[in-house]
Amino acid sequence: MSALRPGERLGGLGSMRPMRFAISIPQFYPDGEFDPAAFGAYFARAEELGFDSAWAQEQVLGSGPQLGPVETMTYAAACTRRLRLGCAVFVSTLHSPVHLAKSLSTLDQLSRGRIDVGVGTGGPGRPFAAFGVDPQRYAARFTEGLALMKALWTESRVTFDGEFWQLENAAMEPKPFQKPFPPVWFGGNGPTALRRAVRLGDGFFGAGSTPTAKFAAQVQIVREALAESGRPAADFPVAKRVYIAVDEDGARARKRINAALERLYGRRSPDIEAAAIAGTPADCASELREVAGAGAELILFTPMFDPAEQAERLAATVIPSLR
Repeated sequence: MSALRPGERLGGLGSMRPMRFAISIPQFYPDGEFDPAAFGAYFARAEELGFDSAWAQEQVLGSGPQLGPVETMTYAAACTRRLRLGCAVFVSTLHSPVHLAKSLSTLDQLSRGRIDVGVGTGGPGRPFAAFGVDPQRYAARFTEGLALMKALWTESRVTFDGEFWQLENAAMEPKPFQKPFPPVWFGGNGPTALRRAVRLGDGFFGAGSTPTAKFAAQVQIVREALAESGRPAADFPVAKRVYIAVDEDGARARKRINAALERLYGRRSPDIEAAAIAGTPADCASELREVAGAGAELILFTPMFDPAEQAERLAATVIPSLR
């Protein structure tokens, strides 16, 4: 697949805006196996292939050898010139909003304004005690933390009297390169979280573990909330992470992705496996059309193995069928 001209997008499918395609940031490396040259080559090729953006994900605790998102995004920023870079999503409930705001503002400056910020509460099943977080107040902590981050990004002096954080006449410089701040995407599952995304966010990012039919129902709630609030749907993009494996041997692709998902989530889950797309290029293109039809305007391809090879296969054999 040839590189695109500057400003040209991969796209199609008649969505509200040109269809965009993103690729995941490789983060899984056992101790000592990170290859800087291969990492840089992956991103050089991703830019040549015309992907719109590259996204990390966050899991602090777990047996999977997953590098942290901010650090990996920073390394990726140094390896790229055009790609936007994001995380879908930071479980910002578990972060100090002051530290996270500083890290992301710095990264936005270093990348010259190429950062997207995904945030989510993480839901009630997180190991809150490991982070000193009250499990009964995690949603309130999430909302307050986001408000504080936005204040630090936009106000020259911040006085903030919250339940969890208090600041008096505090400054944080420099501000993000993007004004007023990088786009804030929300993850979430239930109606309350989806309506919160419309109220406080700049876009909605469906999870890779969410099957297409459930994602379609989430998008419907988002669109209803947009209509109720008077926000134009065209100003609120919708994205979906898709775990994917492309192989001429469809059965082999399914077996490999199911094994990889079990390692990532620590268990077998029929719903998560059903959400993943695996098979021949034609099979994958057919299922991806359903994801786009459900409302995804940005599809984040997340290969669970051989990321460089999978990126090549997606660009050469799947994306052309989606234009």
